[in-house]
Formats: sequence, C-alpha cells, structure tokens
Amino acid sequence: MSEQQSTDGSAGDADYGAIGTGYSTYRRPDPRIAQALHRALGDARTVVNVGAGAGSYESTAFETTAVEPSRSMREQRPAALPPAIDAAAEQLPFGDGAFDAAMSTFSVHQWSDLEAGLTEMRRVTRGPVVLLTCDPARVRDFWLYEYAPLVLDTEARRYPSIDRITGILGGHATVESVPVPADCTDGFNEAYYARPERLLDPAARQACSAWSFVEPSVREQYTDRLRHALDSGLWDERHGRLRRQSAFDGSLVLVRATP
Repeated sequence: MSEQQSTDGSAGDADYGAIGTGYSTYRRPDPRIAQALHRALGDARTVVNVGAGAGSYESTAFETTAVEPSRSMREQRPAALPPAIDAAAEQLPFGDGAFDAAMSTFSVHQWSDLEAGLTEMRRVTRGPVVLLTCDPARVRDFWLYEYAPLVLDTEARRYPSIDRITGILGGHATVESVPVPADCTDGFNEAYYARPERLLDPAARQACSAWSFVEPSVREQYTDRLRHALDSGLWDERHGRLRRQSAFDGSLVLVRATP
C-alpha cells in the first residue's frame, strides 16, 4: 500500500491529502459546464458519481450516490450533499444495473486501472455513462505550454485518449466539445485562458493536480517565466485577444455512452 493510500486514501497517482485542501474554493462547479453535464444525464433519476471529489457538479435534481476514495475530498463536501462512499472506481460496491446513469468529472485520468473503472461504471448503470474529461490530443494547444511545458506534458500523458474511453464503454458513444467560459469558476488550467494572472496564485496551481508532478524548483521557474511575460506585456502581445473572448474551445469534452 502506498503512503497516499494509507493516509488519505487517494486511489490514483495524485495525493489529494496534500494537494486537495483548496479544491472546494478553487474548483467550484461552473454552472454552464454543469448544464451540459446534466443535459447529458437526461431523464435519469438515480445517478452514481464516481470519483466525486468534493461534490462538484452533483445536482439535487438527481438522486445521487457519490463514490470517493480520498478522505480529504470527502471531508470538503458541502453539508447539503449526502456523504460520499469510501470506494474506488475499479471496485464499485453496487449490484448490476443499480443506477439509471453514471457520471465522472475530471477523474478518469486518476484511476489506476481505466478499463476496470469504466467497466464497473457500465456494469452498475442501466443508461448513459457521462464523463467530463480532457482530450489529450488537444491539451498542448493551450498557451500555457509556452510557459509550463512539463505541466501540460503531464496532463497529456495522464488523460486517456477519447478513442480508448469510448472503446472500453462500447455501445453508442458521442463526444461533445465543451466551451470554457471566460469567467469559469472551475479552476482547471484552461479556465484561466483569459485570466493568466490567476496562475500566479500558488493555491490556484495546487488545485490543478498536474502541477504537483513537476519539481518545486521547476514550478517556480515556470511561474517566474509567466510573471515576466505578463509584466513585460509579452503575454498580451501574443495572447491578449483571449481576454476579449467570451469562451475558449480547448481540450474539455463530454463523453456520453449508452448501451
């Protein structure tokens, strides 16, 4: 058993006991992204949320059962939401076809065994399996790659390909690009496409797990590089048009698979 499993319970490759303390502040669900997700869940009544974290994107419109192995993340769930079950995607403690639908947001790249986790989601779900994730083929297209290449290399390595996801889920799958609003409240890297200054905040970077895979000294170099580009006006010279862009079509996608 790894140290992160023995202390916090995080089941993936990131220790949320160390990096997840600010998620409820910096990773607040964005209502426009939530709308796309809930639309994909359709008329489901019962939903299992796998890798539920602090409860982002759970809606009271559904009867939701949350599954989250990290104690730190479970403890950040709002009081209005039901407690999450301590379990991992690869071994869901439910019977076959127990739910109308299943969802997972920004989680599949954390799983130790993607095939086992997706197979379990399909097993316990009668209807759609809906995943909010990032397309690794598009991750490096974001401007941050100029300033923090190893961070986005890490993201591109960790996120499974969309073809692999849909191949495992089987059935009929659709993939929808999800625009990221300029004032997005869910602070993943691309959420700051028009607000680069936000990434100078250490807590904002900590809430994007890919930064934790880069050595502290390298993270500092990347931050200094971005700060210099902002102070000198170089960032705005290259990317300033994004500040006037209401949404960004980046790597964020919604995968929906039905049996």
